[in-house]
Amino acid sequence: MTPKLQEKEKAILLRKEGFSYGEILKQVPVAKSSLALWLKSVGLSKAQKQRLTEKKLDSARRGALKKKEDRILRTRIIKEIAEKEVGKLTKREKWLIGTALYWAEGSKEKEWSPGSRTQFINSDCLMIKFFINWLINTCKIDKNMLTFDIYIHDNHRHRVREIIKYWSKQTGVHENEFMHIYFKRDKVNTKRKNTGNSYFGIIKINVRQSSSLNRKISGWTNGIIKSA
Repeated sequence: MTPKLQEKEKAILLRKEGFSYGEILKQVPVAKSSLALWLKSVGLSKAQKQRLTEKKLDSARRGALKKKEDRILRTRIIKEIAEKEVGKLTKREKWLIGTALYWAEGSKEKEWSPGSRTQFINSDCLMIKFFINWLINTCKIDKNMLTFDIYIHDNHRHRVREIIKYWSKQTGVHENEFMHIYFKRDKVNTKRKNTGNSYFGIIKINVRQSSSLNRKISGWTNGIIKSA
């Protein structure tokens, strides 16, 4: 029997045992086109087809997992490099960042409602911590002038104590300083993703007697707009 014929018979035998083309090619080093021609008429049992399907699915899962791991690694590297690019912030940079944050998330004085106090609301605990620090250290606001409210959806009413403890831990604010808890009516068919135990609502920072500060921040915002 010629070597070529031996390879063909071995390939057919492996195929009948349920081996994939890739697995066969590792043992029978021929062109894939030749292998396809040899195996064209080789039928497979249901069990053999199931084995091949499982192998394809397993290969796809491994490929997806590898892509995910690569993406996580690339993301981490990008973030680490970007973080180093920031360096140490100056007082002026912190001042401008806080102003920009308030521009996006703070309450604004309206013509029909003059005298609005300074209020900032968000669900991001890191942003909330930054803003508290900004008020105290950049704007020189006494900590005793700050009050805090929490807004949560009504279907999390049973988690009130847990949510207060969470915000207290994140901000360093004593639990008793959260003045009011407001409950929002929850929609039955909500599109919100954070509906589980990782949901902690949003927190509003109020500054007592701060309409002048609100106007000053508005002026700082206008200065940013003109300079930009």
